[in-house]
Amino acid sequence: MGARNRQEVILVLGGCRSGKSAQALDLAEALPGEQRVFVATSVPRDPEMQKRVERHQQERGQGWRTVECPLDLAGTIAECGLWADVLLIDCLTLWVANLLEQQTEESIVQQALDGLLKSLEQRKCPVIFVGNEVGAGVVPENRLARMFRDANGLVNQRLAARADRVIWTVAGLAVGIKGSKNPGEKK
Repeated sequence: MGARNRQEVILVLGGCRSGKSAQALDLAEALPGEQRVFVATSVPRDPEMQKRVERHQQERGQGWRTVECPLDLAGTIAECGLWADVLLIDCLTLWVANLLEQQTEESIVQQALDGLLKSLEQRKCPVIFVGNEVGAGVVPENRLARMFRDANGLVNQRLAARADRVIWTVAGLAVGIKGSKNPGEKK
């Protein structure tokens, strides 16, 4: 049974520059359908970040529609998930940063995550999420950095619990940790 029929939820995690976005793109492009939607949470605030965004756009090519969504992922999933063939959301880590920039209270992330999980019940297509695993390093020295780390951990845990498949990427290689023993290697 294909992912399209199952309305699969896939979470692709990894460290910075681990290959997680490329893995998620490969997964999305392997799914049937032509209505591919890339949901971008990034808000480019400097020339270097703008170049990263442009590079990712070129990697996706012409077959993608981009929806910029720095905050309301639940609304975007509810709306686009009714007509799209696949949603690729990149990335959850920037989404958390955007939320905490609006209000530095942990409750804002919890409420937004509750809405996001609820929106997954309404969509009619597979959804692939990309996120960073940020808690494997040292304990941050300030409150906001610790809140950011903890909020990302919460998002990753709750989405992993809901996801049909969870894939960890390291050094450009995909390692299945839930729902798939061999998600494939990047060639």
